[in-house]
Amino acid sequence: MYLKTLHLRQFRNYCEAKVDFDAPKTILVGNNAQGKSNLLEAVELLSTLKSHRAIRDRDLILEDADVGQIRATLERAYGSTELALTLRAQGRRTVALNRENIRRQLDFLGILNAVQFSSLDLELVRGAPERRRHWLDSILTQLEPIYAHILQQYNQVLRQRNAFLKKIRVLRAEGRFDESLSKDFDSQLALWDAQLATTGSRVTRRRARVLERLAPLAAAWHATISGSTEMLAVTYAPNVSLDKDDPEGVQQAFLEKIQQRRLPEQVHGTTLVGPHRDEVDFAINQTPARSYGSQGQQRTLVLALKLAELKLIEEVVGEPPLLLLDDVLAELDLNRQNQLLEAIQDRFQTLITTTHLGAFDSQWLNSSQILSVNAGQISKG
Repeated sequence: MYLKTLHLRQFRNYCEAKVDFDAPKTILVGNNAQGKSNLLEAVELLSTLKSHRAIRDRDLILEDADVGQIRATLERAYGSTELALTLRAQGRRTVALNRENIRRQLDFLGILNAVQFSSLDLELVRGAPERRRHWLDSILTQLEPIYAHILQQYNQVLRQRNAFLKKIRVLRAEGRFDESLSKDFDSQLALWDAQLATTGSRVTRRRARVLERLAPLAAAWHATISGSTEMLAVTYAPNVSLDKDDPEGVQQAFLEKIQQRRLPEQVHGTTLVGPHRDEVDFAINQTPARSYGSQGQQRTLVLALKLAELKLIEEVVGEPPLLLLDDVLAELDLNRQNQLLEAIQDRFQTLITTTHLGAFDSQWLNSSQILSVNAGQISKG
């Protein structure tokens, strides 16, 4: 797939900007806080309908504006597609394909596939488990757009169940939790337990499946980058033990663990069982990368993960996705840069942000379109 044009209106610090992409690689160069990352964020939003930098749509819209819009033309194997995302400071966002509004945003996902690699991704190794779960979920959303709906269902059940557990905790603390209430609450909690087990098992099984495919790809890339001196193992550590091919068995394991944790859950007023507590473990030569990996090893690991994402998405969707490199090349030494360049070549359209061109060797510069970004204005470099 190839992104031909990107048009921003009242998005972040862009009043109006249009980019025509005419090379396999586009380097966006400029000082910090000029809008380079905002442009990549716009592509990310068209890909996943989510931003890793903002939660509210109003934060994505130009200051003092009510509406912002991102439009793009994408060339795919089956033809050209126009995508549009309209953001509102007040009210719901809308999406359109080929100038026709789509009622279900789920149908917008999976049209534009992209892998983002930013300096923040280096926290994938050392950061909180939530970062690794979010990373896994973002891959799944692109490979199986229905997963976004499945995850939303689970999170909704989780929020409601947590609210119910909190209510029990408050009543206990106030001494108002008597035997009659206990029976009624037990029956209500059983309904939430069943829903949590049903929706949670769907999330867990899909995460296990995608990691099973991603792990060997990441291990192969890691061996290449490290010169076969290191062996990477990526392991899924679900909160509930599972056999991904046995849906009923996973649900039963959920219910059994919920029963085991019943009292602590009521004491803490929160759900302690489910995929919101899953972990992904990385080990280099059988040593936990989080605790013992050097900074260089961790950069190699994250680079291997991102290259594995590219390969997996290409295998599943049948076309190479876009690669978004946000201020990351400065974090990589020349060897890792060259490994990245060799891996992507001209097969993956790549958008790269940087504060200076000195970080690139001649191979990068000769095969790239160079654009300057200054205060929300884009010009040929």
